[in-house]
Parts: sequence; structure tokens; C-alpha cells
Amino acid sequence: MATSRYRGRFAPSPTGPLHFGSLVTALASWLEAKSARGDWLVRIEDLDPLREPPEATGQILHSLECHGLFPDEPVRFQSRRHHAYQRAIATLLAHGKAYRCRCSRKQLKDNNGHHPNQCRQGGTRPGDGPHAVRFALEDEASHWQDDLLGPQTQRVQAELDDPVILRKEGFYAYQLAVVVDDIDQGITHVVRGSDLLDMTAQQQQIFRALGAEPPHWLHIPVIVNEQGQKLSKQTHAPALDDDHPARNLFLALQALGQQPVPTLAQATVEEVLSWAEAHWQRSAIPLTSGQAHGITGGTLSPSDR
Repeated sequence: MATSRYRGRFAPSPTGPLHFGSLVTALASWLEAKSARGDWLVRIEDLDPLREPPEATGQILHSLECHGLFPDEPVRFQSRRHHAYQRAIATLLAHGKAYRCRCSRKQLKDNNGHHPNQCRQGGTRPGDGPHAVRFALEDEASHWQDDLLGPQTQRVQAELDDPVILRKEGFYAYQLAVVVDDIDQGITHVVRGSDLLDMTAQQQQIFRALGAEPPHWLHIPVIVNEQGQKLSKQTHAPALDDDHPARNLFLALQALGQQPVPTLAQATVEEVLSWAEAHWQRSAIPLTSGQAHGITGGTLSPSDR
């Protein structure tokens, strides 16, 4: 990265209001940035209007404010960044790092992941009707050091694993937009849920294809409900109660293994965050389930999935 100063971010998709699992991730990323005397940014990943209720972005930003989590720079909205994503796609296509693809999911499945239309070899051209754009992965056993989980290895397979970066419907995909914005904003450290761990090796190749080194990664265990499902809109996770933000932060610190003193349960938001910043220990974050009972009816899921 061009800067040596720590720059982290919290980047929710506005598919609904923040839930407890979102708060845990936001708080962890905020504390990592503050403990390093760095910058903490907020980015709204509003790439798919079909899945985004119009009120969700306002709800998310209101919840962050209620919990004292204010970004150090203006909030970025990916819906206003289409020109940057299109430039990146043009660059990747020009350098043979991406290709147009008109294969359906069924065609790929029936062909064991290979492209019957020879898309990767230029078999799909701009005038060939509706098509996606895929990133052309290279065969690789990717190695990196996760700041919580330690040494990681992922194998990616060219063609079989190639991710879509522009959907047939014209929507830019997460795998591209997250990398373009992390590069543009000079993000040096990414704190996110372990449900995104499997995307890391692919994203590292996209970073390098766009001329940048990947950031440091820190994947925390996701919060799950009583059925062992990740808290999300799809699993009907309840919205954060913004009327009790200090209590929510206290519980989030417990989920992160920080052992907040009991008196903080009745403290102010400012007091909870001040204590958390002074006592933050990354090494205390739990790695396995069963270490954070009673958090909105859920526990922490294993980080090794």
C-alpha cells in the first residue's frame, strides 16, 4: 500500500438494518484502527438495488452514530462509483485478466465448470448478446498470514473458480468493487467476518492484477443464532435496539472475548468505548464456538468453518 498509516473500514451492504453480528464486526474494525492510531472509514456497499430497501442505508448510519462509531472521513457509497469499476474492468479486459462470458450456470454445471462457449479464449465478444464479465484467475496455492487465524492457504483454479465481476444484468459484483475501493481509499487492514474468508485468495489476485498489494486480513468468527446460522436478514436476525447502545456495545465486547468490567453494562456509550480502546486485545477474540453464550440467543461460530 502507498501509505504506512493504518487505514481500516467497515463496509456493510444495505440489505436491512444492522444486527448484532454487524455491530461486532464494526466494533472490532473500529478498535483495531483506534489501537493502531489509524483511520476508520465507513463504506456502504450498495451495489444491488433489487435487494436494498430504500430505508436501510439511513438505518445503518443511524445505528453506527447511536453506538458512537463515527468514521474519520465522509461515508463512501459504491452506487456513486460505477465509473471507477468500469475503468477497472476495461483495464483487466485490455490486459487479458478478464473475459466476457455468456455461459449460464446450468451450462457451466453440466460442463464441470468449464466454459462450453470457450469464453476464456475469447469465445464471447461484445456483440454476442447478454453476458457477464469474469476475472481470469491463475492456478495458485495462495498463502498469507491472517492477523487472528495465523497462516492460511487456499487453492484457486483457473476457469473453474473465475468470479463474476460484472453481472449480466449490468450490476458490478462485490469481488471487483471491494478491491477497487480498498485500493482507492488506501485501505491497509481489513477486519471482517470469517464467512468471507473463502474469497480472500481470489481477491488477492484481483488486487495484484490492478497493480496493488493486498491489505492485511483479520477474519473474526461470525455470530450465529440458536440454529447455528449466521445472523443475517435471511435468517431473520433482529435489528439492533438503538435505544440501548451502551448495552449492545457491552455485549459485543463480551462476544469479542474482551471481558468488560460489569459496571460498564450501565455506563454511557463514551465510557464503554473509552474502556474498550484502552483494553483492546486482539488475542482475546475467541476462535471456536461456545465462548460467547447468551448473545441475542447465539454463540460465536468456529473460525475454521
